[in-house]
Amino acid sequence: MPVLPIDIDRFFELTNLLVIDVRSPKEYHHAHIPTAISIPLFSDEERAIVGTAYKQVSREAAIKYGLDFFGPKMRRIVEQVERLQSEKSTKEVIVHCWRGGMRSAAVAWLLDVYGFKVYTIIGGYKSFRNKVITILGEDRPYTILGGYTGSAKTEILQSIKKQKAEVIDLEGIAHHKGSAFGAIGQPAQPSQEMFENILALALKESDKKNKPIWLEDESQRIGTLNIPAQMWEIIRKKTVVFVDIDFEKRLEHIQQTYGKLNKGDLAAAIVRIKKRLGGLETKTALNYLTEDNTKECFRILLTYYDKLYHKALLNRPDPKPVTLYVKPEISEHKEIGRLILNTAKDLYGK
Repeated sequence: MPVLPIDIDRFFELTNLLVIDVRSPKEYHHAHIPTAISIPLFSDEERAIVGTAYKQVSREAAIKYGLDFFGPKMRRIVEQVERLQSEKSTKEVIVHCWRGGMRSAAVAWLLDVYGFKVYTIIGGYKSFRNKVITILGEDRPYTILGGYTGSAKTEILQSIKKQKAEVIDLEGIAHHKGSAFGAIGQPAQPSQEMFENILALALKESDKKNKPIWLEDESQRIGTLNIPAQMWEIIRKKTVVFVDIDFEKRLEHIQQTYGKLNKGDLAAAIVRIKKRLGGLETKTALNYLTEDNTKECFRILLTYYDKLYHKALLNRPDPKPVTLYVKPEISEHKEIGRLILNTAKDLYGK
């Protein structure tokens, strides 16, 4: 059966198939299609040799070097794909490289000869990236969950997701909880490109549900990453459902979330916001931390972040936020989630 080239829209319809990325490890590590498995045709060093030969000698010389590297790996590549494919009910695979050139063509030929039904992506990973940019710039029925720091917005979103709402966790994708303290205890953040890839794939999956998509109210920057500008401009104009939760309740949540973290990391984060927090407040917060009085330390920080968030909320364009006052006796995320979904139903009728 011949290898079948598919365009990027068709690729998004075949999300259940095994996707093989044959680019070099360095290329894959920087960013890749989130569902793709790395089976590199060349190592980073081999790719450099082939590329240099192509530029400095000839296309034919580069191909010969490539064949030298490819030949000894052919059996291993087939067996790797075979092992991965054994977990699926079909022998169909998608193979891609950077631009849909010789690397994907070589591996696709090999797998086709062995007996797999093979698809290649026209334009390769570059085509996927172009599609990502398009997806991120599309308008969607976003609804934004807002609230002061410590409102447990992430936990509330998880709760409404369990209640069948459509949710995309920006902080989860970014491996960062926002603010100067957001990286503590989190895995390393992905590259900007990888963040966008994961986000775009999540959006495409959400599109299938035809529901409002809930996002947490974020600044454009999440740690070292940025919500892409084209998406940021869209979500800034969406309705914010603002949960107004009692200060002491939020302080308690912050203590539970951050109180057990490494004090050195917390102190370093406090020092990073010294210019905005102020010298005296910084010194006082650090002293409380040293004395193991995290409640009073976090009280200072929470007051600071409340002012920051209030200012940001006032600077949002229309529509104005819809405020949901949460009584102090209501503490379960599930119950708050139900209130939020009822508020959204009143707004949108669904």
